[in-house]
Amino acid sequence: MQIDKLRGHALDQLFQAILSLETLEECYSFFDDLATVNEIQSLAQRLEVARMLRDGNTYQKIESETGASTATISRVKRCLNYGNDAYEMVLERIAAAKKNGVKG
Repeated sequence: MQIDKLRGHALDQLFQAILSLETLEECYSFFDDLATVNEIQSLAQRLEVARMLRDGNTYQKIESETGASTATISRVKRCLNYGNDAYEMVLERIAAAKKNGVKG
């Protein structure tokens, strides 16, 4: 885990802050204060790339629909194949929440 190199109070505090958010609106407000629009869009783009890769889409389709570079797509694919299975975990949770009609 590369993030282990960053582990410490500041990162723990950030993750605790994220875990404390209770609604989608709280997430929007917090991330609006925390990060730039481009940073937020980059994170959202990576998650969408992961979903599209998992669904079997081609690099070309992913690139045209998300605007992600092939380097970003490759990095996300590497994480899907050799990472911590975190993309898979959250995508499954999102799908289950949608299925159950749960909103943020």
